[in-house]
Amino acid sequence: MGPLAPEVYRAPFPSDYRGPDTETALAELRQLFLTQVAAEQVAAIIVEPVQGEGGFLPAPQAFLEGIRDICDEYGICLIADEVQTGFARTGKLFAIEHSGVEPDLITVAKSIAAGLPLSGVLGKAEILDAAHDGAVGGTYVGNPVAQAAALAVLDVIEEENLNERAVQIGETMRARMLAWQERFPAIGDVRGLGAMLAIELVEDRATKAPAPALAQRVIDEALQRGLLLLKAGTYGNCIRVLCPLVITDAELDEALAVWEEALAATL
Repeated sequence: MGPLAPEVYRAPFPSDYRGPDTETALAELRQLFLTQVAAEQVAAIIVEPVQGEGGFLPAPQAFLEGIRDICDEYGICLIADEVQTGFARTGKLFAIEHSGVEPDLITVAKSIAAGLPLSGVLGKAEILDAAHDGAVGGTYVGNPVAQAAALAVLDVIEEENLNERAVQIGETMRARMLAWQERFPAIGDVRGLGAMLAIELVEDRATKAPAPALAQRVIDEALQRGLLLLKAGTYGNCIRVLCPLVITDAELDEALAVWEEALAATL
């Protein structure tokens, strides 16, 4: 999918399960300023409050607070990427709210318009108003139908209290996943925030050796039973779930039962 955009630098993201820890990750970020790009040349730091494709890794609060401090120290813009985590997925409208850290900009898409093509940037007025009229545009930005859908989405989130519903869904799923972890030694970790959860499959809990083939077999077994699941993570050994927040309890229970059958058939 390359070439990647130039002048983009990647720093380690902390993981309670695999490491590095928050202190190490922040130290690596500061080291990057010494070895790869001067802090004065950095326009923005972009962080997912919960890594999506990275395996549903929640950013520790201390990590987000540390990044905010670094951005304030050097005058760097802090951007929260909420494309996958936003719109009530984690039990709050935006996942960054769990930390109490205030970003300068927030990027949004996906759930914003219930499937219609729309994306957006939210943020501080002094930043958003800095560009002159017409400076930022795009073919699929701001069409009237998608904007109407986006307003309806916000109404439904409020009227149906989907933030609270996400918490309830997450509690139900986490309880089942933790029970699976006790039953199946191949499940090394259960993690996530709100209704944004994943399990990580390993060959051995002691070594934490990733088991991507095992994850794929679970997904294949689930597919044979009518349930679609997705892999994620650096090693492709995580199975994640982002079910609709309007799912009924009966539908959720049915899906989790099928997932458990797939695990039993594989593990």
